Amino acid sequence: MYEAFVALCMGVGLSAAAGFRIFLPPFLLSLVVRFGNLNLNLEGTSFEFFESEITIFLLGAAVIAETLGYYIPWVDNLLDSVATPAAIIAGTGMTAMLLGEEMNPVLQWSLAIIAGGGVSAGIQGATVVTRGASTVVTGGVGNPIVSTIENIAALFFALFALILPFLAAFGAVLLLAFAIKKMIDRGMSTGKNSLQSE
Repeated sequence: MYEAFVALCMGVGLSAAAGFRIFLPPFLLSLVVRFGNLNLNLEGTSFEFFESEITIFLLGAAVIAETLGYYIPWVDNLLDSVATPAAIIAGTGMTAMLLGEEMNPVLQWSLAIIAGGGVSAGIQGATVVTRGASTVVTGGVGNPIVSTIENIAALFFALFALILPFLAAFGAVLLLAFAIKKMIDRGMSTGKNSLQSE
């Protein structure tokens, strides 16, 4: 039970990181699974490919491409259009893998989708709103600053999830609550402006 809770907290923390950058969290996780001391046996499971050298190489290349892409004006907004579903998949997959296939599959995937995918979706949605606002206000000039903050946040959450999973999960929940509040406030503000213009 305790191990499952630790795995869930780690998954939530990594999912938060995936909300900022899709490929960095699974890349770091694959390195830890392959070379670190994380007690996670993937042999014979559907996630066995995750610790292979080719997977690590492809994820590393994807990290570089994604990081650089977010520094190119307008390309960053294009990436955002596909990032949300990809972040949900990443968060769900990592959480399910960490929970392990020895858990009841229904419980495993329910927790992975709700906790992992939900956290990734909420945070990724907030980053889309933030970047969109930056594009409108600064014409895209301020977007590299937003991208840098996101890179730091992704690395921070990914490392904390692997080292201090309880703290990472707590931070992820707080950040998710803040992100949801900001999106609701923005939606209400947009609605009021629309009514006033009418």
